[in-house]
Amino acid sequence: MGDNVEPGVFKTADALRLADQLELDLVEISPNAEPPVCKIMDYKKFLYEQKRREKELKAKSTQITIKEIRFGPQTDEHDYEFKKKNAEKFLKEGSKLKAFVFFKGRSIIYKEQGQILLLRLAQDLEDYGKVEAMPVLEGKRMIMFIAPKKKK
Repeated sequence: MGDNVEPGVFKTADALRLADQLELDLVEISPNAEPPVCKIMDYKKFLYEQKRREKELKAKSTQITIKEIRFGPQTDEHDYEFKKKNAEKFLKEGSKLKAFVFFKGRSIIYKEQGQILLLRLAQDLEDYGKVEAMPVLEGKRMIMFIAPKKKK
């Protein structure tokens, strides 16, 4: 029934009177049961605690962000190093990395170069993250996902 009321079967009027005496609310827990199950409690306090619990759970859950790095099939060494440093930073922050090679026009004939570039990136970043999906060609993009390694 309530915190300081022993459980039992009461008439609705008696239960309401009892709740009124304790200056609490009569809350219906299970209306489909026979007889319906009710509880005497402070309903506003109950709602407050429920919201607080949900807020704590939300705070504990982590938000996964996906950062993208774009390469061309013939990215030169300096650009590659620069983008690799950014990728390293993203993985250290705990973000997932979506690395892709974008093929424009006829550059699609350099598919192998794009794949080699992504595999090289995966190898260079193996200390910071692990490959979630190997390079896959989707339309004019070759995409690869790298997830950050768990911190110990």
